[in-house]
Amino acid sequence: MVPRTRYETRIRTALRRSKIVALLGPRQCGKTTLAQRVASDIDSQYFDLESPADRARLRNPELYLGELSGLIVLDEIQTMPELFPVLRVLADRSVGNGRFLILGSASGRLVHDASESLAGRIEFVDLQGFAINETGTERDSMRALWIRGGFPRAFLAESEEDSLAWREGFIRTFLQRDLPQFGVNVPESTMRRFWTMLAHSHGQVLNSSRLAASMGLSDKTIRSYVDILGDTYMVRQLQPWYENLGKRQVKSPKIYLTDTGLLHRLLGVDDYDSLLGHPQIGVSWESFVIEQILRNTAASDAYFWSTYSGGEIDLLLVRGGQRIGIECKYTESPATTKSMHVVLADLQLDALYVAYPGIEPYPLTDRILVRSVPDLLAELGS
Repeated sequence: MVPRTRYETRIRTALRRSKIVALLGPRQCGKTTLAQRVASDIDSQYFDLESPADRARLRNPELYLGELSGLIVLDEIQTMPELFPVLRVLADRSVGNGRFLILGSASGRLVHDASESLAGRIEFVDLQGFAINETGTERDSMRALWIRGGFPRAFLAESEEDSLAWREGFIRTFLQRDLPQFGVNVPESTMRRFWTMLAHSHGQVLNSSRLAASMGLSDKTIRSYVDILGDTYMVRQLQPWYENLGKRQVKSPKIYLTDTGLLHRLLGVDDYDSLLGHPQIGVSWESFVIEQILRNTAASDAYFWSTYSGGEIDLLLVRGGQRIGIECKYTESPATTKSMHVVLADLQLDALYVAYPGIEPYPLTDRILVRSVPDLLAELGS
């Protein structure tokens, strides 16, 4: 069992503030286990809304749930969106000490429905797979997290073969069962092909026209597929930073698969040795670092920046009036580049970090600092 103390604390704090807390994240990322840990030492009731027996208990949900006290956990809430108006009524009642912890696997539609019905009554907590601060900062642990990804069963599998098998099963189940449950009626083979194409375009600016031409679809359809994978936490669209610099700047988002374990499975990468010889190793490392930063720090304003003349930065954080740039280099001896100096000057960065797979921190210049991922997270405030 990998402790997830930070998330437990966040959920308990949210439950003290709000009558309804939504724990959102992809399937199999540990939502149910985490909810059960939060509920283990208090009076609680658990409902799995994919269970016919539990759905039968909720034939008259307002009457049934209104009589309960303590913490009420509703798992897979996206399968019964009709409960949202009921939860609003129950949350507004002056009597009763019930608190609701609702768990869901699809973000876009679920957040919209919950926000519309429960405005001012609900607090959201987003959960992803394991991160470095949970699995350990030792080099072997970090490498395993990068190769296998953060889904608990993939990371904790007894062997690489078992981890690969789980990830392949997850992809198939996601395409065959989960997407149709979310109301997505796209043929499995089409979405698998599209997901694989995104894996090969991982870390690149979204070019919907090129993808549309490759698949014989429209630009609008391609963008809707990207949104579907984004709403189900499979894809991150990192938005571009733009300001008036007198330069042509990229204005389309970059696309990353959020879990490097799934990325490697879709690329046919079986282990670390095969990743070392793969052309995507650099962007795989880039996305791993970016995800760790966004999951382990309080970074809410995060962007990339790129110009058509060559200046670019993998990640730009805007925090407390400071601009911090991060470059990701999978090399034991990163060096300064012309692009780094351009970015420092054009964006007026307060610091530029280079995240590399080594251990020792050292400066390249007074404002360009090389750091390991754990050291970088510590300096950014994990």
